[in-house]
Amino acid sequence: MQIPIDKKIKIKDRIYAAFIFFTRLPFWRIYQPTREAYETVVEHWPLVGWLTGIAMAGTLYLCHLILPLSLSILLAMLVRILLTGALHEDGLADFCDGFGGGTSREKILSIMKDSHIGTYGVIGLILYELIFFQTISTICSITEMKTCIFAIIGGDAFSKMIAAQIIQFLPYTRNAETAKNGVVYRKLSLKSGISLFVQGVLPMIPLLYSTGFAHINWIIFAPCITMFLLYTLMNKKIGGYTGDCCGAIFLLCELTFYIAFAGTIYYNIVTT
Repeated sequence: MQIPIDKKIKIKDRIYAAFIFFTRLPFWRIYQPTREAYETVVEHWPLVGWLTGIAMAGTLYLCHLILPLSLSILLAMLVRILLTGALHEDGLADFCDGFGGGTSREKILSIMKDSHIGTYGVIGLILYELIFFQTISTICSITEMKTCIFAIIGGDAFSKMIAAQIIQFLPYTRNAETAKNGVVYRKLSLKSGISLFVQGVLPMIPLLYSTGFAHINWIIFAPCITMFLLYTLMNKKIGGYTGDCCGAIFLLCELTFYIAFAGTIYYNIVTT
């Protein structure tokens, strides 16, 4: 696999493009990046995760001061969905529809591009949201609130860093003209790969420190295993990835992250 050399796109353009692309906040009113900068948005995806993770964690913390835990979690989930415009959830629904109902590469890609949601998409989203809610609720119930906050922030950025690897290992199945968002992500250079790693790992440090690095193995390797399984599925079924696949990989890797974290904490409680 050949690592490309960075095109000369200003870092300012890259970062603004990522925040404009992955959120619904009006960053475009402040600055208009070049069109080429949108090819690099995945390189700063974890950085966007800092924003969405802090927003979700902050909402959970503030709401829990005056509201029950379950309602606080639901409001925190709503805030992140509003921030991203349900971009990743839309990708997960299309992914479930395509891979659940498609019997060939062409059929899968056709279903995923269809704007209508099908049975597999509905069931997939419902199950995802229920498991996500229950997992966050479990973490908050069996740990200190600050640990839950650190887990949300760290899990968001780290999982986006893991999900971003798909663009390095598989080709994009469409081109800019046929892509839903009109963008084909470029592969990571050595410099952008290091930057991506730093963005994904830095928010994990408070979580690992607060837990004494006791759960590092599971919370790191579980999302990687999920990523590998999804990579294998996509490579076999469609021979590449789409933007919807990126969103689905992120949400499923993040969900695996929280499940692994909750599982290890719960296991330590019941065995001590």
